Amino acid sequence: MRTSKAAVSAATPDMQALYAYMMTQQPVRSETPANTMRFPFNLRPMMAGWNTLFLNRETYKPDPQKTAEWNRGNYLVNGLGHCAACHSPRNALGAEKLGEAFLAGGTVDGWEAPALNGLSKAPKPWTEDDLFTYLRTGFSQRHGVAAGPMAAVVHELSTVPEADVRAMAVYLASLGSEVGGDAVEAPAATPAPVSSANGERIFNGACQACHSDGEGPTLFGVSPSMAVNSNVHSDSPDNLARVILHGIQNPATRDLGYMPAFRDSLSDRQIADLMAYLRGRFAPDKAAWTDVANAVTRARANPGTH
Repeated sequence: MRTSKAAVSAATPDMQALYAYMMTQQPVRSETPANTMRFPFNLRPMMAGWNTLFLNRETYKPDPQKTAEWNRGNYLVNGLGHCAACHSPRNALGAEKLGEAFLAGGTVDGWEAPALNGLSKAPKPWTEDDLFTYLRTGFSQRHGVAAGPMAAVVHELSTVPEADVRAMAVYLASLGSEVGGDAVEAPAATPAPVSSANGERIFNGACQACHSDGEGPTLFGVSPSMAVNSNVHSDSPDNLARVILHGIQNPATRDLGYMPAFRDSLSDRQIADLMAYLRGRFAPDKAAWTDVANAVTRARANPGTH
């Protein structure tokens, strides 16, 4: 780094002190790691063919039929935010699928990234206010807490202008009725008998104190309701298995608090029983998961990076 003497003299005392400190440090020597990608992905010229097939080179153009706020949200979600990178499925060559599959859900680092359009499995439809609160704070009373890769996204969104987060919420809320018609408020889940009595005992002993649906104290931040938790209502048990096993050690925002990990205190069988109970108790209108045990095994063996 080169800085003129005049610039240093004009700087504040704090900046002068920082500059003096930096000049006393030894330079860092490092080498660029070798490319370890396997054939055929290590052949850079092949990217030209992929780009020809899939790279979108179009410049964003506002929709004149939509509001300025909606267009701003569209630009942020699909441009700077590139939300489809996680929330859209991909084809055999790794390109994001378009059409009705766009923002219809995907997988990243072992986590299910749920659909953001009308194919969402959320028990209650996402409203503009729900989305704004969730994206800004990492928690929605009607949907639950951000976890996994989404927690890191919310952490960054908590620092951007509220107007931009609101614009994203406006755009995303508009997608809920574009596939499959207007969303209808789902009735609240009611207790349903399940075969896993062991799962119920585990829930009462390890989970109910925090997940009391507003009927108990707020511990470690918020008290999310399991009845509206998207992971419980999902077609896949993977996210729920990951959250139970590994907890939420780095919440999206400080006020959320954390969720402890149960990987060292519960066996795979106990976690599978707990998940079966949660599914039957809080999502009685959904079919029972058939691969819970495998989901727990996968989540324990591959904790991922989030």
